[in-house]
Amino acid sequence: MVEPILGINNCWAVKRWIEPEVWVEIVASKLDLRYVQFSYDLLDPRSNPEALDDIVYRTIDACRSYGVIIQSCFTGLAAYSFNLLSHPYMSMRMDGYSWYVKAIELASRFRAEAVGGHVGAMSVRDYRDRGRRSYIESILIDSLKSLSYRALDLGLKSILVEPMPVPREVPSTISEAEYLMAEVSRDPKASVKLCIDLGHACNPEAPTPEDRDPYEWVRRLSKYTPCIHVQQTDGKADRHWPFTVEYNRIGIIQPSKLISTLDEGGAGRVYLFLEVIHPFEYPDDKVLEELRESSRYWREYVGG
Repeated sequence: MVEPILGINNCWAVKRWIEPEVWVEIVASKLDLRYVQFSYDLLDPRSNPEALDDIVYRTIDACRSYGVIIQSCFTGLAAYSFNLLSHPYMSMRMDGYSWYVKAIELASRFRAEAVGGHVGAMSVRDYRDRGRRSYIESILIDSLKSLSYRALDLGLKSILVEPMPVPREVPSTISEAEYLMAEVSRDPKASVKLCIDLGHACNPEAPTPEDRDPYEWVRRLSKYTPCIHVQQTDGKADRHWPFTVEYNRIGIIQPSKLISTLDEGGAGRVYLFLEVIHPFEYPDDKVLEELRESSRYWREYVGG
């Protein structure tokens, strides 16, 4: 039976409420939430040791004071701009691997259960060459398994892969995600899971209607998915809208339907992380107002 737990990805704090004691207080006191997925836009894992120590210690102290738990750590907009583990050049794939090693090490300092997100993007040339595409996909799978060994050694439970709406960013279809999970599961020492984003079922080149249905993603893949990114969307693009009266009127994401679909798919404990992303120029007070409304809306259906 599904056990949904409400939390939030703290991407909303980027460039606004970056002080740990500030964003943690907002999570606990204003949003009435306990579980956080930490965005690496707030702290680059490859920052110098002094900077890392400063923010890590401040974050741990703030979380302890307010009873907030960092459940997982995730790539943000900055890392999403990189090709990482699917770069066409080996030197850059190695650099992407190094970035993820640092990401794992930082997540372990926060005592998070998992780390991941965007893992790789192919170039147009590689993607359109069937042989190169297959080669890059095989490297991606081996890299994820290897990184999961490192994660497990440092006390994490898994590496998380976020399916994307861009075809060159594998997996972008349900069948690709199922294949990825099947391949990594061949290695009993590896632990690679998914983090489905409800707004990413909008791949313009998706081969089937099911690939554009977020509920079908959840039904088919929830057994591989310990956490989900929850955003309001109309299913036409990756919206990251809040759950306000205005957007709920036009959005397709409904809490009760999501929970029943998770149950149908065989999910157990699953963290539902609100991932609301406002434009940088959006008024700060309005951001908080819509985050509060979103949290209140979901709390009618999910505990946290």
